[in-house]
Amino acid sequence: MGQGAVLGLSAAAAPGPLQALLVSRVLRSGTVRSLPLALVPLASDAPATAVVLLVLAQLPPAFLTALRVAGIAVMLAIAVRTLGAARRAVSQEPAGEAPGGFLEAGLVNLTNPNMWMFWSVMGGPILAEAWRASPARGLAFLAGFYGCIVAGNAAFLALAGVVVRAGPRARRALGVTSGAALVAFAGWQAILLLRR
Repeated sequence: MGQGAVLGLSAAAAPGPLQALLVSRVLRSGTVRSLPLALVPLASDAPATAVVLLVLAQLPPAFLTALRVAGIAVMLAIAVRTLGAARRAVSQEPAGEAPGGFLEAGLVNLTNPNMWMFWSVMGGPILAEAWRASPARGLAFLAGFYGCIVAGNAAFLALAGVVVRAGPRARRALGVTSGAALVAFAGWQAILLLRR
């Protein structure tokens, strides 16, 4: 469980496309409406975990390439929307738009090659070894990992909410930073793809 907790905390704290999307969502919907997004890894990691455990480290390179291309497109689309909203004058609190970001956040996480690589290189082997020793150990690893990643994401959302309440300039800066981060992550993925 301890190993899973450490990996979960480090995953929640690492900057990535999901964290940039979380900030974007807080700006549009507010902290309370965005909190369910902390649970996204529970839903979107499940297919990756299952696939990786079935064909551990044997995913064809074309699969990761396709994921990377899809992830770049998703990140850029969200970045454009986020930067457009930040460019407009933001003089009031987030509009509290209807929740619907769970699917969007799940898509960002599911198309993030880093998540797939994590489960094939690190998380999957640890889980498989723990499960072979005892199913209870495997479940403890998963509980520690997902408990900490969900708690870390919730804390991240709450912190973003504090910044959003600091005023229009802080909201605009947070929106520009979030959109720019998504563009940067998409650009980095494109560079890695072109280097192959």
